[in-house]
Amino acid sequence: MTNGSVNIGLLGCGHVGSALVRLIAEQGDAIEARTGIRLEVTRVAVRNLARERDVALPASVFTHDGAAVVTADDVDVVVEVIGGIEPAREHIVEALKAGKPVVTANKELLANVGKELFDTAAGAGVDLLFEASVAGGIPLIRPLRESLAGDRIRRVMGIVNGTTNYILTSMTETGASFADALAEAQSLGFAERDPTADIEGFDAAAKAAIIATIAFGARVVAGDVYREGISELSHAEIASAYALGYAVKLLAVAEESEHGIAVRVHPTMLPLSHPLASVRDSFNALFIEADAVGELMFYGRGAGGMPTASAVLGDVIDAAKNLVSGARGATVGTLARKPIRPIDEVKSQFYLQLEVADEPGVLAAIAEQFGARGVSIKSMQQMGIGDEARLIFITHLAREADLRATIHALRDVGAVHRVGSVLRVMGDEG
Repeated sequence: MTNGSVNIGLLGCGHVGSALVRLIAEQGDAIEARTGIRLEVTRVAVRNLARERDVALPASVFTHDGAAVVTADDVDVVVEVIGGIEPAREHIVEALKAGKPVVTANKELLANVGKELFDTAAGAGVDLLFEASVAGGIPLIRPLRESLAGDRIRRVMGIVNGTTNYILTSMTETGASFADALAEAQSLGFAERDPTADIEGFDAAAKAAIIATIAFGARVVAGDVYREGISELSHAEIASAYALGYAVKLLAVAEESEHGIAVRVHPTMLPLSHPLASVRDSFNALFIEADAVGELMFYGRGAGGMPTASAVLGDVIDAAKNLVSGARGATVGTLARKPIRPIDEVKSQFYLQLEVADEPGVLAAIAEQFGARGVSIKSMQQMGIGDEARLIFITHLAREADLRATIHALRDVGAVHRVGSVLRVMGDEG
């Protein structure tokens, strides 16, 4: 650091990295006017030196050697946007041990080896900041870690994957099939050629682990998160939910009770009156419930090069200010060991569709199976379909294990021809 200048070493220069370089160039004067700090990108590690990039940096700044960037004397703050576990973990640990603050957008890394990184940062007395790792440009980590540090957060639930939200919006509003909605999302650049991480919930599960770690001060890793994707959802299920007054969203849910922490990702029916139900297309939103503040919602672009770079730049400015002043930002703190509740013990409301024989006594036989396992029925609708009837139930809060046992028992009832859709319902617990 010289004369208020803080030098940035960048690991990766793809969509987010190149957008960050452009933002620093465009906003550098304004940042300096507000903070007294001049940010300079002095070194950039990339895989392909021959690739053309839309950044105004001399060729001499670029290198293949990430370790050289981390250890360079003319790098004060390290920014990691290469993704994956290795070599990102190695480079971040090396930077932290060298006393250099690190900013990362790497959800996969934090969701799997976050504790090692947090402990290393704490031991070195430097910042590890990761605002962009969960919701792109939406400020979430800082409010959880700082603004709500004095409150007891009970639940965070939200839409944290823009690809799946775009697909579900298309299926809801245009009647598109899942395959057609996915193809449309891919053609528009919202979905990757291999969309597995998004549509099967892996991306959202990694983000849910980070959310739970910060919200509850506990060690939660991606493997602790129960996960279901949206690839099995049909337009008929979404249309049926909508007719009942619900929107279907892929939700990440992290909640804490006296029994421990439950973290899950799955398709969920939300009442159309719930704020998250109106989040459309590729937008993300997080809904927080806490004891003192009540309910909060954060909404915006959850992905994309420029929105994510904006969150990264905010962390870079914080790290630079702390470095110049000799201070530290808010830290994760000591992560407590808290029990992770298995999905079988979690309570939800459920939507359940059955196709049954249309004859006397069937409803009583079905209700008996619910009652025998302590699953209370909140509402029921019946529709005739030829010689059969379609029954749609919404339950009161019930344990997952009890609902599964009920479904198993219903399959043995002779008048039940098919157990159809089963979806969890949230936001309507009253």
